[in-house]
Amino acid sequence: MARNFGTGRTEQEIIRLEELARRFINDQKGFIGELFSDEEDARLDSFISTISNTQIQVIGPELVFGRLYDKIGYDKIRSDMFRHLVISRLFSPGSKLRTIDYLERYQGVVYSIDRIYRFLDALCRRRDETRGSKPETDIKAEVEQISFEHTKRVLRGRIAVAFYDMTTLYFEASEEDDLRKTGFSKDGKHQRPQIFLGLLAASGGNPIGYEIFEGNIFEGHAFIPALQNIEKKFSLGKPIVVADSGLLSESNRESLESGGYQYILGARIKNSKDALKEKILSLNLQDSKAKAIRQGNGARLIVSMSDKRAGKDRRNREKGLSRLQKRIKSGKLTKANINNRGYNKFLKLDGEIKIAIDEKMLAADALWDGLKGYLTNTGLPARKVIDNYNNLWYIERAFRMNKTDLRIRPIYHHLRNRIEGHICICFAAYTVMLEMERMLKKEKSLMTLNRAQEITKTMYQMIYKLPESRTVKTKILGMNGEQQELYDMICRWINKK
Repeated sequence: MARNFGTGRTEQEIIRLEELARRFINDQKGFIGELFSDEEDARLDSFISTISNTQIQVIGPELVFGRLYDKIGYDKIRSDMFRHLVISRLFSPGSKLRTIDYLERYQGVVYSIDRIYRFLDALCRRRDETRGSKPETDIKAEVEQISFEHTKRVLRGRIAVAFYDMTTLYFEASEEDDLRKTGFSKDGKHQRPQIFLGLLAASGGNPIGYEIFEGNIFEGHAFIPALQNIEKKFSLGKPIVVADSGLLSESNRESLESGGYQYILGARIKNSKDALKEKILSLNLQDSKAKAIRQGNGARLIVSMSDKRAGKDRRNREKGLSRLQKRIKSGKLTKANINNRGYNKFLKLDGEIKIAIDEKMLAADALWDGLKGYLTNTGLPARKVIDNYNNLWYIERAFRMNKTDLRIRPIYHHLRNRIEGHICICFAAYTVMLEMERMLKKEKSLMTLNRAQEITKTMYQMIYKLPESRTVKTKILGMNGEQQELYDMICRWINKK
């Protein structure tokens, strides 16, 4: 039974007509079923009885993540294994053994764990500096270059501001080596060996590059080498570099200035010299106001005031003091507790044995509630400096997405090449995630990033061969409303230039 539903002149009209046609087909299913003879029904039943679970595959990750992977430009990397490892990281993050299980169960791809480990060994193969030989392959360099070019396209060719921060990644092992060292852990895993990961990103969290460092370094010492290494790899130019106060040191500041960089750095104003602290407190700033204090070499210290931040500072101090007072009353505090860590700085010894709260120090600390400092050598207005610094949350979010959604840690490898290969895979997967988020935003979809990821797990295809044919065919199974919405968005997005 043929029927014409009209002609669409716009994309929206075509989509509406397609939906009308689908509804008509569904309404006719009972009628169509009457057209089949008993013999045809028997043949159909016989064919259906030959279909097994192994012929039903999850196709969503390839339909969605795979197309975004290609749009970014990773399809230029001539490695099916890299593609599989990145997409499986987005679909079902976990150990490499879990990845093998996913690939075999859902994609029909069989890899041994040894083959994956050999691939990781070669993924970030390094130049032999003693012989000057080039590596046979360096997929990591390709991944970084493709990611950087994609970021430039997203930002229309200009990276005006770059954000930098570091985090720690711990290992499920107790042994240290030249790279994996115990140190101060931002994950709270102080007894486990770790590495530092430094990430440089542009607006929106779009990645520029990353570097890894030994786990026992002081993060401030890695800031300039990481920036210099990334600058060497790409035609980065000289964007304004934004970093938090943990990376601020006089030597870092001098290195940035000598390298021709403009910067916005978090300042630890309470640790300033007495003369500068008096200037800061004399500003008498009100809520949402900011003022600048001139520094040497054309730099300025921007100081801002926030009543909301002041309330948070006050509540945190009150909680810390409450815990201290309970310990004082219990008699469990000793001279060994007098140090400058946390709220212990408010304790003092009265005589030789009595411990009490230092009220003068407490009152002096309260004067700084709500104040925050930013050191910059840019000519930007104070509010613009603060806004750029506040965008450091892009980096924090990137680390959170890698640690939770992509489960970049804990890391189970111990060889350096495999560690770098694992991080490279997560780096590419993170870039694909950002592209999907950008698509959802541009398409004005109400679908969240996490929901879109979940939907990919429920999109299937069937692999079959008709009884009278030797040709193996595939058919994407019918989709529900959400699945179709995501699939249609992907098709439109891929076709956009």
